[in-house]
Amino acid sequence: MELVLIRHARPERIEDAGRPADPDLTDLGHRQADLMAEWLAAETFDAVYTSPMARARQTSAPLESRLGLTAGVVDGVQEFDADADHYIPMEDLKADKERWRRYLQGELAEDRSAFASTVVDSLEALIADHRGHRIAVVCHGGVINMWACRVLGLAPEMFFEPIYTSIHRFMAASSGERSVVSLNEVAHLRAIDGA
Repeated sequence: MELVLIRHARPERIEDAGRPADPDLTDLGHRQADLMAEWLAAETFDAVYTSPMARARQTSAPLESRLGLTAGVVDGVQEFDADADHYIPMEDLKADKERWRRYLQGELAEDRSAFASTVVDSLEALIADHRGHRIAVVCHGGVINMWACRVLGLAPEMFFEPIYTSIHRFMAASSGERSVVSLNEVAHLRAIDGA
């Protein structure tokens, strides 16, 4: 089966929300989601799933509409910082060199091993339910990194940056083999300058 992971589009920045931050998409984010949906509409999918977080659900909506499918919500593919009272877009985080270094080294995240285990278990359950199918899962950069690490045999780490609405394809054989087909497909974003 083919597992297609899609990172959510660009969300709003939220700081000190006083509760778990769950930002909506920016105007640019909605445009990115529309372009991704248009790009993937030519393909056949048997099912779509999404993280419960607003940025993933809003990114999934135009894809669901174009494919005529309703996404199932999977708690196990929400981001590691789901309970944080802030959301800092990657571009803003990178501008703060010290904070970016701490993020890459895992100092700003929960236990990566536990997070990776939740992600892998959740995606493996979807794979088991969809033998011979192609499914799309709209999720988060951390989720994509943890699954890619599993497939590549790496320790759980943030080893690359999935771009907003990037598409990541994996094959999963019923015999247990998992392989990478592509990472960070973003041809659909060419219509946006600076995206």
